[in-house]
Amino acid sequence: MPEYTIELTTRDAQTLTFPCAEGENVIAAAERADIYLNAQCRSGACGACIARHDGGDFTLGDHSSDALSDADRTQGQVLLCSTQPHSDMRLTLPYEYDLVRFEKTPLRQARITAKTYLNADTVNLELQLEPDADDSLVFDFEPGQFVQLTVPDSDITRPYSLANAPNWDGSLELLIKLHDKGQFSTWLRDTATPGMALSVEGPLGTFVLHDNGLRPRYFVVGGCGLASVVSMLRRMAEWQEPHPVKLFFGVWREQDVFYRQELAALAEEYPNLDYTICASEATQGWPGYHGSVLDAFVQALGEESTLPDVYACGSPGLIDGVARVAAEHGIPQEQVIFERYLASTAANSAASTCCETA
Repeated sequence: MPEYTIELTTRDAQTLTFPCAEGENVIAAAERADIYLNAQCRSGACGACIARHDGGDFTLGDHSSDALSDADRTQGQVLLCSTQPHSDMRLTLPYEYDLVRFEKTPLRQARITAKTYLNADTVNLELQLEPDADDSLVFDFEPGQFVQLTVPDSDITRPYSLANAPNWDGSLELLIKLHDKGQFSTWLRDTATPGMALSVEGPLGTFVLHDNGLRPRYFVVGGCGLASVVSMLRRMAEWQEPHPVKLFFGVWREQDVFYRQELAALAEEYPNLDYTICASEATQGWPGYHGSVLDAFVQALGEESTLPDVYACGSPGLIDGVARVAAEHGIPQEQVIFERYLASTAANSAASTCCETA
């Protein structure tokens, strides 16, 4: 069986090479070489393994158009889990070498310490990790990353972004959108109580802060996409980073808003943070921004003298809108970092899924 050489270049110009057999996809080949790239569904449904094709022949298998659109393909993007090479290939990853792993992601055990409803269908879930094999509680991750949670004695596994900053005590916080027919949502709503156990795999994902000097940072998020960005902001506040920071948090209706008090406290702790809560279908008495989060983003860009780094997290529609607006305002593509939350059916999941990063 023919075997080809795959050459991957990371965002920071580091190179990885490994063999890939005819009929094998790139993710499987990398893992056979103990190289663990960003991946999640492994079926072309989530987009976590997106990369740019720079050379070589291949077949792209079945995939969701939400995970890889026609526009993405036109720009040379591929999904590594669906890419089967027919020659040597060159590919570029949208993340740094430090986010490539060379061993399997650790699996930890945790217990629920609190379950709090933030609105009718959003839960703040707090977990406490059990000590690992070295009797340590430390959970080392980059703000913006996520974990996979698995319900005990089941195959129900879902990805959720961490909302807390890294810490030494093993406490984790997640913001979870409940879905009427979701398996994890049903378990969380009807069964989960403090003291119950969960398996935690992670950290995972490549939606992290980039050190690009002191340019302003704009964060554009919808719904529970707020979680990963709050983790970033908490780290920035902890370190009192000097960047000018704007957060645009969007929901449909004012009753969908959550985390108001937490955002107010964060802004008090971190004076560089200016945040706007946007409601697309707000009533006349709504004190926040009347309109979509994209409208607020456009308005702010019109008043900005320096092109910011833009971090976006939310639905495919939101991400596409942010990318379009950024391009229209001359923001270079490499200054736009995003994580796309895909619908549960697209990601073979029954809960909101944080998958695609670039």
